[in-house]
Amino acid sequence: MNHHLPPADPALDRFADLPNGLQLCFRTYGHPDHPPIVLIAGLGLQLVSWPQALIDGLVAEGLYVITLDNRDMGRSSYLPQTPPARWRLLLDRIPSGHYLISDMANDVIALLDHLGAEQAHVLGMSMGGMIAQNVAAQAPQRVLSLTSIFSTTGNKQVGQPAASTIWRMLTNRPAWTLPQAQDKFVQLMRHIGNPEVPGVETLWRQHMALAWQRTTPELSLQGYERQVTAIVASGDRTGLLHHIQAPTLVLHGDRDYIVHPSGGEATARAISGAQLHTLVGMRHQLDAAITPALLELIVPHVRDAQR
Repeated sequence: MNHHLPPADPALDRFADLPNGLQLCFRTYGHPDHPPIVLIAGLGLQLVSWPQALIDGLVAEGLYVITLDNRDMGRSSYLPQTPPARWRLLLDRIPSGHYLISDMANDVIALLDHLGAEQAHVLGMSMGGMIAQNVAAQAPQRVLSLTSIFSTTGNKQVGQPAASTIWRMLTNRPAWTLPQAQDKFVQLMRHIGNPEVPGVETLWRQHMALAWQRTTPELSLQGYERQVTAIVASGDRTGLLHHIQAPTLVLHGDRDYIVHPSGGEATARAISGAQLHTLVGMRHQLDAAITPALLELIVPHVRDAQR
């Protein structure tokens, strides 16, 4: 098995029809009788974005791992609305009725219902961390523990991208071929990820090829823009985070150029009793190299919550 990326095999994908009419694509790893842990991917990312080493490590600790494509990404349902232009988002002119992070959290809760999981550990990265936070706030009785990785609260005073990252995002042009998409992804990840990890550029290209197999550029581009809109439209969720009761672990790298570490600090401040761990040298990237350090923090956290 590739220690780095989950397999491409579409036969591994399962589908849940939700009461809201959407269909979520998901995968499971491990024994269904073991305590479930849901891994919620970030903006524009699919269920194949999790390092296989992290999934395997959690399974080895006796957890039932559930990964999913959020709405508007991968093989899950895409929404019909045309996303608003970026300048409208910058001016907070968001179309009414757009879905929010809270709706994406309800998708996750509905997936747990589909799987018959009354309670689960919930872990999210980046936008997935926002969704995970909302799951814990919206359905406290369902969440055994929360782990929020390089995420933020929605407060505009914290967690903002570096100016160099904002410039890249605003000047970004869509890619319509796989080689174009791979080149663009490598350029972005050299900036926000960790290019010093051995062999990582090959891994980035493989990741993009895997993601490309599971959707089309047209769908993923529109889906990405709608997910961005959901983040902006959801605004500051700090007040909501005060309601979280689940034992919470907040992880953030000290060299994150897309979600400033202040976003992690604000998340930990907003959630009663949350533990904040800053990982020295970690950027906005999960990979097999950082996985042992993540497991060393996540596994004891989950075990303590189980007790």
